Amino acid sequence: MKIEGVLPALITPFTPERMIDETGFRENIEYVVEHGVSGIVPCGTTGESATLTSDEHEQLIDIAIDVSNVPVIAGTGSNNTEEAVRFTRHAADAGADAALLITPYYNKPNRNGIVAHFEAIASAADLPLILYNIKSRTGINLEPDLIAKLAEIPSVIGVKEASGDLAQVSRVIELTRDIDFIVVSGDDALTLPIMSLGGVGVISVVANIAPAQTAAFANAILRSDYDEARRHHYRLAPLVRAMFIETNPIPVKTAASMLGLPSGPLRLPLAPMNAENEQKLRDALALFGLLD
Repeated sequence: MKIEGVLPALITPFTPERMIDETGFRENIEYVVEHGVSGIVPCGTTGESATLTSDEHEQLIDIAIDVSNVPVIAGTGSNNTEEAVRFTRHAADAGADAALLITPYYNKPNRNGIVAHFEAIASAADLPLILYNIKSRTGINLEPDLIAKLAEIPSVIGVKEASGDLAQVSRVIELTRDIDFIVVSGDDALTLPIMSLGGVGVISVVANIAPAQTAAFANAILRSDYDEARRHHYRLAPLVRAMFIETNPIPVKTAASMLGLPSGPLRLPLAPMNAENEQKLRDALALFGLLD
């Protein structure tokens, strides 16, 4: 299995009663795969993982593995180590290609606790693990030296970097460049610089609604065609900004609904966008050519 290019952080479509829309989830996976993505990531933040029940979480992973013919990177993280172990074991048994594990949030563990958390998961499940560093969600930044230490765990194969700090990303790559370890962008707006530094791809929000264009963008970087990559970057930039005009995944689910893709309502405490931002989102979709 090779992880590179664009991997959409999939939205979770719900029925009007806010139950899992299994048919819609399958359709969304087929849509992004048909448009050239390199892998998929179910049950991440964009998939509203925080409000999924354990059974729903496992149901979505099972569906993704059943439908997809590209690698499935299952979101299995939790601030409860035992729950993360459960989800990661399930993903391994179900046939996922790797697991994505967010830094434990809210608990704010110290360095020793973070290391022990990932060691416990690695020892309990036979699956490649990708760390997910996003201080804005967790309150903790995985510093480059700590990421390098965690990279010594045999099954830890990479990190999704969403710190927003390019100097940090560079340092992580510097510290791990002599081992088998990958860095993936966790921020659509920073895909070009992170991949230029040596990142191998992006776990993308915008790829839910513009998969072909996002895949073309990443593929241009992978073949070092930076003129083409910059063209895609600046064309995508207004759409990417619109995806984060409110808390993710509110805008991307709203955009999916506008485009007729399975989406459905949000689960509380997430709530619909205000009218002004919804119009800005609609304008961005129109500018990109996705809406008339």
